[in-house]
Amino acid sequence: MPTLNWMGKDKVVNHHNDVPYKVLERKYSFDSEGKHEDGNGSENMIIHGDNLEALKSLLPKYEGRIKCIYIDPPYNTGNEKWVYNDNVNDPRIKKWLGEVVGKEGEDFSRHDKWLCMMYPRLKLLQKLLSDDGAIFISIDDNEQANLKLICDEIFGSNNFITTIMWKSRAKPSNTGEAKYRPQKDGEYILIYKKQEIPNFLEVKSEKQRSYPHTDEDGNYRLQTILKSNRGENRRDTMCFSINGYTPPATKRWQAGKERIQELFDNNRITFQTGEPMLKYYEHEENVQSMPFWCHIPSEITGTAEKGKNILNDILGNLHGFDTVKPVDVVIYVLSRILNKNDIILDSFAGSGTTAHAVLNMNKADGGNRKFILIEMEDYADTITAERVKRVIKGYGEDKKKVEGVGGDFSYYELGEPIFKDNLLNPAVSADKIREYVYYMETKKPLENPIDMDEPYFMAIHDNTAYYFFYEKDEETVLDLESLNMNVKQKAESYVIYADSLLLDEAFLAKHNITFKKIPRDIARL
Repeated sequence: MPTLNWMGKDKVVNHHNDVPYKVLERKYSFDSEGKHEDGNGSENMIIHGDNLEALKSLLPKYEGRIKCIYIDPPYNTGNEKWVYNDNVNDPRIKKWLGEVVGKEGEDFSRHDKWLCMMYPRLKLLQKLLSDDGAIFISIDDNEQANLKLICDEIFGSNNFITTIMWKSRAKPSNTGEAKYRPQKDGEYILIYKKQEIPNFLEVKSEKQRSYPHTDEDGNYRLQTILKSNRGENRRDTMCFSINGYTPPATKRWQAGKERIQELFDNNRITFQTGEPMLKYYEHEENVQSMPFWCHIPSEITGTAEKGKNILNDILGNLHGFDTVKPVDVVIYVLSRILNKNDIILDSFAGSGTTAHAVLNMNKADGGNRKFILIEMEDYADTITAERVKRVIKGYGEDKKKVEGVGGDFSYYELGEPIFKDNLLNPAVSADKIREYVYYMETKKPLENPIDMDEPYFMAIHDNTAYYFFYEKDEETVLDLESLNMNVKQKAESYVIYADSLLLDEAFLAKHNITFKKIPRDIARL
């Protein structure tokens, strides 16, 4: 398989393993009743922080659980005049490049920088995606070819599904020399699967079929029952006479004589137009389905101009975004993959279009789809989250009033790293550390809250009971007294973390206990 090389690649291919694990700190929650300092139980998340670190922080709970990922990363157009810097020259990205790839990064082209930025993020996204999930990535001509090659490398070329193209512009540019140049009016969405072929969903078309004819069996429409009889379609055995009609030499029946005779005998073929036509009765047909087109016309999705107008209606005209994905293009792809209880992740959240799309979908069919949005820019609260708040509660005035669709979310900031100077960070809560340790042991999320009757117990997995003897300000010891006092679960084996051990190896082996020392034996994510 062809692979892409660029300056700095050797420094970033495994960099996702070196990203520090930081905890997520909830700052507030929001629903139709407004803002709450206390949690409201929402599984929807908007996270403010570097998306590389935020993706790492999602692993303990969400690895392999995200059904759909939709991202709209920087297109790397070279345009630095608007709120979303599209030239990968954000000071934080430049600082990160300096730390990861060193001084040579100063000589990188913008394409080298973009690839260095994208590669480790895609590696973490691949980990979060479920085996039957799919990732949708928006892009344009600037990096489409490069993106395809690194996705082939990360997800596997055999896991490429297709490229969607949608019409992003409707108005041509007529200024200066631009009117003489090719007018780019399309953008791409690359689709990859994780492992299994996703079960793409049927979407009902809003178009209504017409049934203009009526007979004793009901209302019906007509469609030809003849096919071409030329070239590879030629079937001489399907040229026969029914009711005195024989197709011309260039045509044939769609089926064999027995089947065609059966349809005619059951009033399903008529010659009312002079040619044989098949009757489709209204009471026998299901609602028409919409094809999953790879080339989407603007009548279905709307253009970027429509997306910007919607954002203007929600937030006013001073938000600073020049191009905004229309909600309908996101709904178009999400509706083909998300069941009513699935999770969607967008790690380049921008103005929050993905959350808007999910909330609209849930309102339309009563679903409970969950969204996780990550945005590194300072407008994560003032634009991204603010848009979602107004979609939930409603926005606009008078004739432009749009009713709220309901829903909720919690807003998070990236918190402290779990390790500090190779020790457990005392600023991180015990329950966050427990979640991390249990995930590193089992690769499963820890759902159990701390039980005050057995505070060191985490959970049982594969007949092994996991315990974490941890106190922030004092040393914990695994000895006979602490074992009898704190280990009450019955299991085939035990994994117990503590600061020190006062039991001998023979005792541990006899009782199937594996001791792990804090923090030495806690694996690094």
